[in-house]
Amino acid sequence: MLIVKYPRATEPLWHEWDGKAQKCGLRHTVYAVNGDQYTGEWLDNLKHGKGTQVWKRTGAIYSGDWKFGKRHGYGSYSIPDPVTKEYKKVYTGWWENDQKCGYGTTFYPGGEHYEGEWSRGLRSGWGRMYYGDGSIYEGQWLADRPGGEGMLRLPNENRYEGGWKDGKKHGPGKFFYLDKGQLFEGIWAADIPKCGILIDFGREEAPAPTQYPIPKV
Repeated sequence: MLIVKYPRATEPLWHEWDGKAQKCGLRHTVYAVNGDQYTGEWLDNLKHGKGTQVWKRTGAIYSGDWKFGKRHGYGSYSIPDPVTKEYKKVYTGWWENDQKCGYGTTFYPGGEHYEGEWSRGLRSGWGRMYYGDGSIYEGQWLADRPGGEGMLRLPNENRYEGGWKDGKKHGPGKFFYLDKGQLFEGIWAADIPKCGILIDFGREEAPAPTQYPIPKV
């Protein structure tokens, strides 16, 4: 009986190479064509899990969680100082779909920083902002500006408590002039007091009280 043997079908070499090129699980540093580099976990050729990305053009580094190729979860983002070349942390906190989302802290040039809630990369929700002149705002934020209820404390300890809109005092509010021992309570619109009453408040403890007390109505 004649037996005919047929040669086994062989897979093209590119199939083998393509299989080896698929990235899934933990990998050593992988370089992109533009010089960016990533070290960490992959899933279906996408950054997924824990990993560190370095951008060649800016030198920025992100280290933290990834989900299907985007920053998602908890992580920190840092950039090199243009003079000292030492890395300075810019943001530490939560991310969603490659944007700041949830609770996190951002450091700005000049020593300013914000700690609080974010949404789609903007300050939204509750947060506290430390400004370069020593002022501190604590309260609600909307679309990256104070919006809702909040308190602004100035370097001389004077403070405003009340409503905000588009980053300006708006609506019912109180301004405590603790340096003079007075309190203004009224309605504000776009940072301008429209109507209200001014009374003495803590006049005895004020460092620079007005010459004459305000008569009681």
